[in-house]
Amino acid sequence: MSQTYTEKEIYGDALSTAKATTNNYNTFSNECAHEDVRNTMLHILAEEHDIQDDIFHMMSERGYYPTPAAESKKVEETKQRYSACCCK
Repeated sequence: MSQTYTEKEIYGDALSTAKATTNNYNTFSNECAHEDVRNTMLHILAEEHDIQDDIFHMMSERGYYPTPAAESKKVEETKQRYSACCCK
């Protein structure tokens, strides 16, 4: 008996896989002793983030990953809070 997966399940699996992949490449790049290998890992990591972003947007466009709009005030407060901790 074969099981048929829905489009939503397939996209969800792809997104989970992309998230795990970026986590792995992030760890690999942090643990590289050789600069050229590290740069290669960082390049692949950036490409994987792009793939993850593409999958997220495909899911969002199809209504599989609803994200409510954020209030402008909350967005600005969050930007200020995190920019202050990163730019010291």
